[in-house]
Amino acid sequence: MSALRIMPDSRSYRGIVGAFLLSVSLLSSFACGRVLEPANKPIDTCVASCVARASRQCSEAECTRGCEFVSDRIIERESANVVACVARAPRKCADVTWADCAARVGVHADGGPPAPPLPQEED
Repeated sequence: MSALRIMPDSRSYRGIVGAFLLSVSLLSSFACGRVLEPANKPIDTCVASCVARASRQCSEAECTRGCEFVSDRIIERESANVVACVARAPRKCADVTWADCAARVGVHADGGPPAPPLPQEED
């Protein structure tokens, strides 16, 4: 009877398969840790450009704050123009400088649509 029992029982296979699946899942979770947050975010590109071009006015922390402040222009692919404007600005790198430069680039350069006409007064 012992000669017929060559293969181990199914309980030992479950343990081996379970250990294998556990190790594969742990390894894949460590290998794929940055899947949800890519390293090439548009704001990172803007910050790198700001640090390279506007280092006279802005620190890296100010570049990060400014790039997050004008994220709508970054999505519109105007970050290079905004950073160039900030680099040319004579003022220190502040929110006002970033806002002023963001308002002067792209389709927003003309100040936007005209104001609606004033309501007519009745006599």
